[in-house]
Amino acid sequence: MSASVGGKSLALSQVNAKKQDVFVRVRKRDLEKLTTEVMQLREFLPKVLNRDLIERLRKARVAQTMKGHLVQDKEQLRQKCLHLQSRLDAVQTECQKEREEKLLLREQLWQSGAELQQQADFCSGLGSAACSLLWSSSAREHTITHWLADGKLQSFLTVAAQTLESFVRSLDEEVKTETEDHNSQEHQFVLALAGTITNIAAVTCGRDFLSSSAHVLLDTLMMLLELMKPGVFPKLKVLMLMALYNVSISVKGLKYISENPGLLPLIKTLLNDRDWEVCLHSLRLLQSVLLEEEVLLLLGSSLLDPDIRARVSQLTSTVQPSLRAAAQQTLEDLQALQQVLN
Repeated sequence: MSASVGGKSLALSQVNAKKQDVFVRVRKRDLEKLTTEVMQLREFLPKVLNRDLIERLRKARVAQTMKGHLVQDKEQLRQKCLHLQSRLDAVQTECQKEREEKLLLREQLWQSGAELQQQADFCSGLGSAACSLLWSSSAREHTITHWLADGKLQSFLTVAAQTLESFVRSLDEEVKTETEDHNSQEHQFVLALAGTITNIAAVTCGRDFLSSSAHVLLDTLMMLLELMKPGVFPKLKVLMLMALYNVSISVKGLKYISENPGLLPLIKTLLNDRDWEVCLHSLRLLQSVLLEEEVLLLLGSSLLDPDIRARVSQLTSTVQPSLRAAAQQTLEDLQALQQVLN
């Protein structure tokens, strides 16, 4: 009976416990031990869990987070590196291909340059030979007459003027002096051109044609003589001066040449050339000017330039007989002109 009642009381107490709190039965010894441990934790935990430790834990968490980011960044960099390596390999392959193509093109360029030089040498040789034949043929008067009748002389003179100008303008006057190889095909070519022009002007019909229909050529000859420095290709200078002198035999030609404002400065410059033949033919051209009354009226006192007269006087003492004689005659003409003008 009592057992039954006790069991019923226990059941009621458990029901009440559920309604209030949950209780656990602990042995007194265990409770004391737990109490001791709690007290120890209360005593030692503040010593361990201080601000320094907390800060270190925070830094550790931050470092762990940064480590994660660094791992991600490292992976991204690795992927980029692989991508760049792939591109580098492709570029290196392309570069190697272009280098091979460049070497091939360079070899082709060298071959083309060699072939072009061979063609240029051939053309120079052919031009030199052809112009030498023209120069020789032009020494005959009937040849000039035939050329004029054929109607092709004008085009030849145009090409000749352009060729002479191109040659003179291409000269490196600091290097090419009297020691230049005058036997080169190129030089022989332009000498033959100038010689042919000189021979054309030596014939009456030829100089008349030049005086009336080749003004560009005459202007070009005077311009080129002005461009060439003293001592540079004297043979070419002599031939061009001879051509101008031959043209000056024609009154019409002399008048045209004299109307060029650069004539007297050109003569003054050429009289100081180091080559005596250049000086000689410059004197002859000056004499031609001094002997024509119509030109004297045109140029007047400018012909009495003190520098020109002083240089002519100086040339009267030269050792070259022909140059000395020409200088003496020219000096007498200048003195006669001075008396007339005074």
